[in-house]
Amino acid sequence: MIKIKIEDVVNHLEDDLKRVLAATIEEHFPNQNFDSRSVFRTFKKEVYKKCRTWESIPERFVK
Repeated sequence: MIKIKIEDVVNHLEDDLKRVLAATIEEHFPNQNFDSRSVFRTFKKEVYKKCRTWESIPERFVK
């Protein structure tokens, strides 16, 4: 198993994850207004609460 620091992964992918999260919300809740930056901050906070600082992942997921 390999360990990743989840906070660093989320920060590295932040721009892409913001777009994906916004697109997901728009698809499931059309015509609703929301602040994508605020939603992403909440998402990050929840990731950090629910995940360990260092998460183990199988080596097959790493190239």
